[in-house]
Parts: sequence; C-alpha cells; structure tokens
Amino acid sequence: MSVLTILFFGDVVGRPGRNALAQAVPFLRTKHNADFVVVNGENSASGSGLTPSTLQKILSCGADVVTTGDHIFRNKEFPGVIHELRVLRPANYPKSADGKGWGLYTTKDGTRIVVMNLMGRVFMEPLRCPFELADEILAGASNQAKVILLDMHGEATSEKIAMGWHLDGKVSAIVGTHTHVQTADERILPQGTAYITDLGMTGPYDSVLGREKQPVLKKFRTAMPAPFDVAEGDLKACGVVVKVETTTGRALSIERFQMPIDPRTGIDLK
Repeated sequence: MSVLTILFFGDVVGRPGRNALAQAVPFLRTKHNADFVVVNGENSASGSGLTPSTLQKILSCGADVVTTGDHIFRNKEFPGVIHELRVLRPANYPKSADGKGWGLYTTKDGTRIVVMNLMGRVFMEPLRCPFELADEILAGASNQAKVILLDMHGEATSEKIAMGWHLDGKVSAIVGTHTHVQTADERILPQGTAYITDLGMTGPYDSVLGREKQPVLKKFRTAMPAPFDVAEGDLKACGVVVKVETTTGRALSIERFQMPIDPRTGIDLK
C-alpha cells in the first residue's frame, strides 16, 4: 500500500505568519516525511491579499500549492501572482475572473494530485454555488487523479460541514479555512474523506484573529474606524497532517497541530 502524507497550513497572516511558516514547514516535512504541502496564503501580505514577494516567501518555505479566498483580489499587486500555476483562487468566482480554481499537480514520486479551492456563500460574497461547482470540477478532475484535496474557504461552520457530507467518498480531504480559529472536529468521514471545519491561523495569537487587539476593541466598542494592523506576539503554525492511500484516494488519518514558534529561537518543542 502506497501512502501519501500531506501537510495543510491555515491562513498565513502577515510577516509574523510567514516567519512561523518558514520555521514549521521544514520541521514538519522532516518529522512526518511529508510529500505535499498546501498553504492558504490569502492574508500573507500585511494581513490582506497576496503579492509576488509574499508568494515567493511562501513557496520558498516549501509550499507546493497556495490556496486563497475572499481577499485574493484586494491587494493591487494580485496580477503578479494570480496566473502563477501554484496559486489558486476560489473556483466559484465568475468564469471571467483572473486565475483558476483548481489544478493538477505531481509529487516528486509521480503521484498526481488535484487541489480545489472553493468559497462558501453564507455571510460571504454571492458567488456561484460551491456545491454545484464542486460536482462540475469533479466530473473532469476525478479522471485525472485519485488524490483530490479541497480548501473550503467559508465563514459558516454549517456550510463547510455540509460540503464535507456532500463530497464524502468523492475527495480525499476537505479542510476549512477563513475563520482563523482552529476547530477540534478533525475526523475521517464514513466514505473515507478526511475533514476539519477550520485549520486555524498561522500567525500571531496575541491578537484578534491576527490583528492588534486595541484597534479591534475600539471598533467594537465605538463603531469608529480604526486601522487593523497585523499583531506580532505568540506565534503559532496551525493545520493538519493527512495520510492518503494513493491507489484509492481514501484518507487513512488526519492529525491536527498547533505549533508554538519562538521568534528568537524558532520552534518551541516544550
């Protein structure tokens, strides 16, 4: 039996998140002998969007694919990254939007992997139905690879869980992103799909979802505008490790991690 080990990292927030990722990816690749790394990078450029510079830093950490979400087009430098083959944006943006929502990739040992990026609609933008679009993509993609992965970028836990049940047995793994809060519901669904509602955030946890606390508190308490700068303290890299049987595409295990990073000495193993 051939087993593929995949690392998924939750939303990377700003420079602190990139620094945490740079420490965590090489360490976890070695620890788990990982074959493939998927990183959500939509908050990597000062907390919103992706730029050529931040993309290069994520790829240099060892990421194989960078998924995104509702912030992908909010940075004016997005044209410099959106056509990179290893960058995905939610597939349910209009067909006329720049970029692509899924791709076919190959590991060093020749295993073919399809990665899909979709976005929920509950409390989000009114895009195409992610459930129908998932079926459309799989109609062609399932013939190209047994191992199929989905980053489901969404606000509502119910919508992400529903997608898990909708695609159970049709894809190898579904990981939720966007809320920056790691959930504790990782599991293998009955038909063999690894699932977690949210990977959590890779970035500063002495914060409100990666942003400095006081401006966010001011906004909540006064309704006055405030600049939401990226925070700095209490770095963690969060995500999951998924093992997949390559001939069937069925997931064998999913393990959640939340790794503290010391900004001076690197990974904190205590």
